[in-house]
Amino acid sequence: MGKHIFRTILVAASLLFMTGHVTQAADSKDKDVVLSTTTSTQDSGLLNELIPLFEKQSGYRVKTVAVGTGQALAIAAKGEADVVLVHAPSLENKYVAQGKLLNRRVVMYNDFIIIGPSNDPAEIKSSKTAVAALKLIEQSHAPFVSRGDNSGTHSLEKSLWKSAGITPKGAWYVESGQGMGATLKIANDRSAYTISDRGTYLAFLKGLTLPILVQGDRRLLNFYSVMEVNPANGPKINTAGGKAFADFMVAPSTQSVIKNFDVKKFGQPLFVPVWRPLYPLD
Repeated sequence: MGKHIFRTILVAASLLFMTGHVTQAADSKDKDVVLSTTTSTQDSGLLNELIPLFEKQSGYRVKTVAVGTGQALAIAAKGEADVVLVHAPSLENKYVAQGKLLNRRVVMYNDFIIIGPSNDPAEIKSSKTAVAALKLIEQSHAPFVSRGDNSGTHSLEKSLWKSAGITPKGAWYVESGQGMGATLKIANDRSAYTISDRGTYLAFLKGLTLPILVQGDRRLLNFYSVMEVNPANGPKINTAGGKAFADFMVAPSTQSVIKNFDVKKFGQPLFVPVWRPLYPLD
């Protein structure tokens, strides 16, 4: 009798949202899931909490690529990732409209803050809006460090400068071209202003001397979405694995972990779970 080789088909857990459980991955060569995500999910420490839980529940192994949101989306569009977790609705809209990414679900939010030197040379602390604060920074030519990397944070910053009617340039304006954690360190070393997501700022707080100067503006809300990668993007996409991770992110048990992540350590939530089926893309 000839030797038969059977290949087990991976099944994503369709009931995960209701139960919080993930079906075990069976085929060893299909166990790797590539997550393309923004640096803030990595730098804040959230992924260090969530990924081991997902791997234990599912049997998959997650390979994380943490870059700026623009690059994270481009990687997925080229078929080099299986699932995406990012925070730039306007950029996400582009890829969803093109069919490159599927089943967009808002997972959580935190907010952006403007931090800077405690002596506040641009006097932005009394500003009621982020746009007003940036106008004062530009007028004073106080040093400002931008991500400059087409990330979600950088996209938000650019939209604020546009609303202010300002094209930032000059020696006072520096683009780091790096992730949020590295940018915070550069701003701190230069006693400069910068925009950060709250989660990464709190995670790096012990090494920083820059206080929060502007917060609470509605435009500084920061929503994170998970999206599956269209299998048509490339031949090596682990569709089942990507879906399993996306479903995991909106499962009730995961949303509870997000809600309580590092609250005891910082006295406040770094992220607020907010899964719901629909959220406007613009």
